[in-house]
Amino acid sequence: MCGRTACTLASDEVSRACSYRNRAGQRRQPRWRDGDADTYRPSYNKSPQSMSPVLLSQRHFDKNAPVDECVLASMRWGLVPSWFKENDPSKMQYSTNNCRSENILEKKTYKDPLIKGQRCVILADGFYEWKRQAKDKQPFFIYFPQTQGTSRKKTEDEDDPTNLARNKKNSETVSPPEKASPDLTERREPLGEWTGWKLLTMAGLFDCWTPPGGGEPLYTYSVITVNASPDLEGIHDRMPAVLDGEEEVRRWLDFGEVKTPDAMKLLQSKNTLTFHPVSSLVNNSRNNSPECLQPIDPNSKKEPKPTASSKMMMNWLKSSAPSKRKEPTTCENKEEQESKAECKSTGALQQWLQGANKKPRTR
Repeated sequence: MCGRTACTLASDEVSRACSYRNRAGQRRQPRWRDGDADTYRPSYNKSPQSMSPVLLSQRHFDKNAPVDECVLASMRWGLVPSWFKENDPSKMQYSTNNCRSENILEKKTYKDPLIKGQRCVILADGFYEWKRQAKDKQPFFIYFPQTQGTSRKKTEDEDDPTNLARNKKNSETVSPPEKASPDLTERREPLGEWTGWKLLTMAGLFDCWTPPGGGEPLYTYSVITVNASPDLEGIHDRMPAVLDGEEEVRRWLDFGEVKTPDAMKLLQSKNTLTFHPVSSLVNNSRNNSPECLQPIDPNSKKEPKPTASSKMMMNWLKSSAPSKRKEPTTCENKEEQESKAECKSTGALQQWLQGANKKPRTR
């Protein structure tokens, strides 16, 4: 199964991270649907009902769009079928966060969008899974192995604390806290191969539900799962259906050319992921900080030696300037709000998180 993910990239970074080549061989950067970039929030600990970045064919919104054009949308996790009759989607009597690949055609909730070609790709840094142990469960973070090229180039200005402070001040005065900094759209790297964190691409289905009494349409999705691969079955017996590489992503999204039976063949267990154990801090979905991803040694209080991929992950997160990202909401539960010391750190990564000086959400 897949019940928790992380996606820490800002909206413009997500767009660049899933750039693709069209049929003419030209590299394209998918745009966000109008307003969707503002509803997406980076997070180290995304749970169902949250909004996540999803890649899909533009033809779902514009029938005249080029057949190979993709678009990014912010969709809510947990599919609400278009035929649902209640006014409140939370009244659904069953979970639709995941759908088993072997049962898709047996359940109307998933069969209808599949037959209609409503296929999508859920984007994330990786996902969390819990391994059952004698007394408790050990969480793991699972993701694509990262290459040596995974990096973010920084300018000298970005490393200068004076300039970082000025950028922080500008983001506070020019942009509302819930909006992305102007830097996210004004400062772009030349379009080319993305050299940052390689996003995990998971196959999914989406649907569009409109309240029976009228109102704004709600786009939601479900993550398709398959039997766990040999390298992951020791953690859990299920895993997301991972699409590995641009060609698999293209075929899954091209509902016009690739018919349902052929698309279903892409839903296979893949031995292509890596993982490391993380702190039980991630157990609480309100905890949203870099510590959720930090590798730990479950058998020792000492900090473990990081693997090559986990080290690249932490270096990647540390290399981003505050002005380049929208800040994830951190320290959301009441106990953390009462203990400011627990929410602060002298590390550069924590300084980045506090860059927008955004107040924690309360519930």
